[in-house]
Amino acid sequence: MEAYLYEKISDDNAVRCCLCHHRCLIRRGGRGICHVRENKDGVLHALNYGKIIARHIDPIEKKPLFHFLPGSRSYSIAAVGCNFRCRFCQNADISQMPADHKMIVGTECSPQNIVDDALKGGCKSISYTYTEPTIYFEFAFDTAKIAHEKGIYNVFVSNGYMSAEALHKIKPYLDAANVDLKAFSDDFYKTYCGAKLEPVKETLKLMKSLGIFVEITTLLIPELNDNPEELERLAGFIAESSGKDTPWHISRFHPMYQMTDRSSTPVSTLIQAREIGLNAGLKYVYVGNVPGEEGENTFCPECGKLLIERWGFRIMQYQIKHGQCPDCRTKIAGVGL
Repeated sequence: MEAYLYEKISDDNAVRCCLCHHRCLIRRGGRGICHVRENKDGVLHALNYGKIIARHIDPIEKKPLFHFLPGSRSYSIAAVGCNFRCRFCQNADISQMPADHKMIVGTECSPQNIVDDALKGGCKSISYTYTEPTIYFEFAFDTAKIAHEKGIYNVFVSNGYMSAEALHKIKPYLDAANVDLKAFSDDFYKTYCGAKLEPVKETLKLMKSLGIFVEITTLLIPELNDNPEELERLAGFIAESSGKDTPWHISRFHPMYQMTDRSSTPVSTLIQAREIGLNAGLKYVYVGNVPGEEGENTFCPECGKLLIERWGFRIMQYQIKHGQCPDCRTKIAGVGL
């Protein structure tokens, strides 16, 4: 399928992809950094359109989204590929398949198929997840448009590297996003992800201004992005640019992909990071990948009442009434609470 958001350049049928902040200049016969967009005689093609590598019904908490339709099911899909090269990728087998194995595979289906399956599964939303939704933007856009017409919400789980043009295009149909803010160091982004920090910050600010509901996740990797001073700056940025109501998920790292030499994140480090977030004024800070840890739960930011008790992705008890704390009537940020 012909790709969305690219420019033709007269020089030898070259094109410039405008879908993400890499803005790849792609010569005839070449592919972008994502390895799934190819210049065929001056026309940019999305090679992974309609090729779905993963499709599951998940709890929305798995995205993770804790303040968006809590307790609901989300129809989750992915195509192969990514515009990052994270050495610690948790889904590298599919995200890095085109780069590592030169393969683009998946089950052929249409946007209508996805929406029909979501309806049959009783899902309130469709999540474009597991890999980076920006690199299958055309399919995500076409699906999200149909889903919106059917009253189904749309969610991006993203690295936040999409261009402003892409975000403005999807905005009428995009209801929520969980964005990875992987670190607060440009050196980390360049060394371990093959990207830059500033465009992610720009995306978060733009999502806020467009009214997209956002939660943020940081995977904490020992000795790489867990410095307390860096985390203070990161939490301060969230509070200032996205707002103190923005949920921040601090997730535990486990050795994966090209980073098996690192140990899992100590739980004490996660707890310390959560305290840093709370001290920065963030009202909802969560510890992830540690089932049973108190930091999985939602507390009223005003009176401290336990509002949502979780175990992993399961809700054990739910106390929010009409979007408010039942004790002190403080409004709890979110959608569908």
